[in-house]
Amino acid sequence: MARERYDQRVRVFVEVRGGQDDWQEAEERFARHGWPVRGHHPAGQGPLGDAVASAADSRVYEIEVRLFGIARGCDRGAADRVRKVARAARLEMYVLHAGHVHRDRETRSRWRVIDASGRRSARRSPWRRHFAGWSLARGAHDIGGIVTGTARQALRLARNGSRDGSRDGSTATGRVAVRPLDGMWKEPAGRWPEEEGERRAVQAAVWAFVPAVALAFAAHAIRASWWFWGLLAFVGVVGAARAGLRLFPDGRKTSAAVVLGTSVLFMVAALGPDGDAWTPAGMLYTFLVLGVVAGLWLLVRQWSWGEWVGWAVPLVITLVISTFVAAGSVLHALYADELGLSIGDLDVPPLWQFLASLKLVSMLAYVLVVPAWWGVARHRHHSYAAPGDRTNVLLHTFVFIASLTVAAGFALDSASAAAQRTKAAAEHGTEPPSYFGVEPSWTCVRTTSALENVPGEGPELDPGRPYLLINVAGSTAVLWDQVTGEPVKIPANKAWLAPAEGGKGSCG
Repeated sequence: MARERYDQRVRVFVEVRGGQDDWQEAEERFARHGWPVRGHHPAGQGPLGDAVASAADSRVYEIEVRLFGIARGCDRGAADRVRKVARAARLEMYVLHAGHVHRDRETRSRWRVIDASGRRSARRSPWRRHFAGWSLARGAHDIGGIVTGTARQALRLARNGSRDGSRDGSTATGRVAVRPLDGMWKEPAGRWPEEEGERRAVQAAVWAFVPAVALAFAAHAIRASWWFWGLLAFVGVVGAARAGLRLFPDGRKTSAAVVLGTSVLFMVAALGPDGDAWTPAGMLYTFLVLGVVAGLWLLVRQWSWGEWVGWAVPLVITLVISTFVAAGSVLHALYADELGLSIGDLDVPPLWQFLASLKLVSMLAYVLVVPAWWGVARHRHHSYAAPGDRTNVLLHTFVFIASLTVAAGFALDSASAAAQRTKAAAEHGTEPPSYFGVEPSWTCVRTTSALENVPGEGPELDPGRPYLLINVAGSTAVLWDQVTGEPVKIPANKAWLAPAEGGKGSCG
């Protein structure tokens, strides 16, 4: 099926050997991939001339390979795709020449067609003259139609189009005028082509951000590394100034001042009032999330069956684990297991189970780094990520398993660290930390009947000292004994619980 969407066009000359049958097979392959055939000539003739040795069974095709990705390296990417198609079809096909077909759109000003006679009659009225500009801007004299071009060209297009589109063909050209919808008509030579302007704007934004990142890292780094971060900030300022100078063909000093001013705003936001607004960990995590989202978008927009390995598998795993989380939180289960409890002993509300599931999914997001990088590699025409490469599946599977292992380690470490902090708080009698709806607190326990008549699990209860109350799950009070370091479970209807000030005192 021909591919309709693409980013780049590459003109490729391909030599196909083998005679009429192989030539027909090659043409079918080109059509299947959506690569138009612009022409073909016998070897030794055509645009390449005698640069190709003539042969009776050889023909040179001029095709246009259309592919996603950036312009830089698209010629290599197109050549790789043609070679892999030849290998899959078992054809003797050779890429002789590949060159990017550059077509960048001009940035033209847009104009709205207006009724000039109505505007002139409005300006003749003294009291309406003051509102003429406002009424023009809000479209009071618009008669429909948009034209693009310079001021002179736009006026001619509007008049010719209105005359040809009238019912009787007698529209007076003097009644038609145009009003600008943007300010680009004032500087027709001060704009880059569309794609070039977008690329320069992105470069200016990135360079303006670099000094702020360097200062934020320097604020949390050791003194010995300040020289490195200072050098990086200096390079960022120079890069921002250079990107500003290149932002527009004219007005270079003004645009450089705007980019540098934006960079200063970023630096102020990075340091904040207390010099600690942006933390290295927070920035790294933000960069990771933005990179994953961008990479997955680049991957999905190039959707094909080959990408299911990189996108569908992580998605299915995330959904499956989220389903288990809906029945019972994985993180809560790991946390309870570290304390020698069961998930039922915690009895966490559904809202906190949902929040814990979000935490788990965020940990599994590290796995998505692999398909995200695959999307970036495809967008930048890396040879190992080209469609049809047999090493893709093996390499991707290996890296995916390694990333999944790391993500599982993060989940285990989160629950284990929370449980260890709770045990440490119990041992030292300090305020215990919470963990996704589990709110341990110090409490004094009194039984409603004789102690020996109270059933329970764990060490013998001592009403003279405080216990760490983990939770009251149903009809069971779950406690933590700071002396033995073990859980204690007693019926909730047999105990009277009173808050304690801490774990170092006594319950008199």
